[in-house]
Amino acid sequence: MAIYETEDPSDQVQRRSRLAGWLMLTFTAAIIIGLSFFPAPYVIDNPGPTYNTLGSVSVGEEEMELILISGEDTYESTGSLLLTTVTRSGNPESLPGWLDVFQGWVDPTRTVIPVDVAYPPGISLEQNREAAAIEMENSQQEAVAAALDHLGIAYTSHMVVSQALEDGPSEGVLLPGDVILQANGMSVETVSSLRQMIADSGVVTPMTITVEREGSPVDVQILPRMSEGQERVPMIGILVSGTYDFPLEVDIALENVGGPSAGLMFALGIIEKMTVEDLTKGQVIAGTGTIDAQGTVGPIGGIRHKMHGALNDGATWFLAPVDNCPDVLGHIPDGLEVIPVATLEDAIEALESIHAGGELPRCAGS
Repeated sequence: MAIYETEDPSDQVQRRSRLAGWLMLTFTAAIIIGLSFFPAPYVIDNPGPTYNTLGSVSVGEEEMELILISGEDTYESTGSLLLTTVTRSGNPESLPGWLDVFQGWVDPTRTVIPVDVAYPPGISLEQNREAAAIEMENSQQEAVAAALDHLGIAYTSHMVVSQALEDGPSEGVLLPGDVILQANGMSVETVSSLRQMIADSGVVTPMTITVEREGSPVDVQILPRMSEGQERVPMIGILVSGTYDFPLEVDIALENVGGPSAGLMFALGIIEKMTVEDLTKGQVIAGTGTIDAQGTVGPIGGIRHKMHGALNDGATWFLAPVDNCPDVLGHIPDGLEVIPVATLEDAIEALESIHAGGELPRCAGS
């Protein structure tokens, strides 16, 4: 027996399929839109802008030299020395949406970080910003000191307590304005040397810190404890400003950038401006790294983002702290040559070798 349909069912099937497809598309779009508004417990690091330490920047409505040196002759350069930055999307008070986080996970130029890692509990957002601003100020001072030391220009220095962090080991013990003279009987000359002394002391035995307070020396006892966050190190919970007496004036105009990682490029910019010879020779050279008054270049965070930011802004060479080589390997963008450096002298030799076409160091394995 045969059964016959009075109508062709294909049109009905197609209409139902189209309706189901539109419903699924609408449902998916609603989920995506909903996720974009739902906060995720992460922050996202992205390549940030670069700044030419030999050029100018906008401060308000005014255009200013990024590094302005008064009291010494300065010279023009044909190239660029770019300091690199990382832009962070989100903070504990304004978290990104899940859609942004998903995009960050699949984008190799971005990094998604748990918010509690990026902003350790117990430290307010304002304290984080203040600490980053002080680190930037210290970085500038250390860079000037390192540059002048390279140029053979003498200066004097001392360190002043800016703030003892709330609930930290130094709260109520060290006071704003205290000038740090010694730690465990050894003279303290730089912020980096104080950090090393605290690390060497550890968290078992109290440290004896000698400060000048209201014109008189005072000894205090402080027991360091481990810091929060990814890189846990002994700390005494203070913000310190390295204060130097320089025989010339160096003003660095850079707003809305914090942290210590621009130190190397500040130092190179100062040296280039105060050197008759053109060290950059028309090249666009970017870089990053902390620096101390002795010219030691230290590792930083976010170097993968900084390499992409450098390439985006026309750099072909990138000076990286040698201790960041493990973070660099396998992540160097095409078109960028990375040169590891351990000291300011290494960086200057690299600039000279770039022009001369000499052999340059590379991270092992690159």
